[in-house]
Amino acid sequence: MRAPAFWRETGGAALLLAPLGQVYGALAARRMARAGERADVPVLCVGNFTAGGAGKTPTAIALADALRALGWRPAFLSRGYGGAVREPIRVDLSRHTHQLTGDEPLLLARHAPTVVSPDRVAGAKLAAALGDVIVMDDGLQNPALAKDLRIAVVDGQYGVGNGRCIPAGPLRAPLAAQLGHVEAVLVIGEGAPGAEVARQAQAAGATVLHADLTPDPKAIAALRRDRVFAFAGIGRPDKMFDTLRDAGVTVAEQRAFPDHHRFTRADAAALLGQARTRKLTPVTTEKDLVRLRDVLAPGEERMLRVLPVRLAFRDPAALTALLARLPPVPARR
Repeated sequence: MRAPAFWRETGGAALLLAPLGQVYGALAARRMARAGERADVPVLCVGNFTAGGAGKTPTAIALADALRALGWRPAFLSRGYGGAVREPIRVDLSRHTHQLTGDEPLLLARHAPTVVSPDRVAGAKLAAALGDVIVMDDGLQNPALAKDLRIAVVDGQYGVGNGRCIPAGPLRAPLAAQLGHVEAVLVIGEGAPGAEVARQAQAAGATVLHADLTPDPKAIAALRRDRVFAFAGIGRPDKMFDTLRDAGVTVAEQRAFPDHHRFTRADAAALLGQARTRKLTPVTTEKDLVRLRDVLAPGEERMLRVLPVRLAFRDPAALTALLARLPPVPARR
């Protein structure tokens, strides 16, 4: 889906839908309060307060790297949004496609063993056999699995939009209620909206961390030589376009698709054809390339450029202190 523009506004459609949002938010908050089933190993959940992209996947990867540096053996757990998995499976990059697993698990599996399962409790049993700590990508509002450490990711420029609940705004439950269910809030990038969420998080007793998404310097250096046609089907495509411009890349054209857009052969042909006609270099995200690969003709992938981004924590010591709150691995039965 693509976030409606009125999710940043407090009047108009947002005001008309506010009563529905209040009902939705109350039900979601009540659901979050349920007790979940414990896994055999500690569970670190990376979620967000809102619908749409906030940077959960690069955060999960960065957290797995940090855990590994501290001596843990992380394994990822994802529900596999958009995929066809019905039973828990371990992602195999040599044979699984995004149609089966969804796109995020294919990125996560490059960094650590990754399990996809719509049933998070069943998935946790398999993930616990692959590592000694589970990094759960999304699922903050899902109560099925108990979490030992919960980190909510917030886009600094977007915050929580207009502060209303779906469908009147982007919140999955009222912010005050959700703050009671997280140990930490991670604000990515700068912006007054993120700073306001950080202020409320601190008042609620949550740890506040800050980080930045940084583009790969080699990719940026290569793209600065060209005029590019940027396209993306992620939660907030404008972030990718702004990242390119801020790095000194000339974005001559851009096109935004809905989050998790399933590219067709016609999409791929049209995008590459437009780039070729306008003599532009087509560039997209790593997540989009995962979904594009199945519809590209032989040789077309070489025409594309990808913009990898990585998450960098501003205060690694604060992150280490937070991760130290994970409980020890219980004795195996």
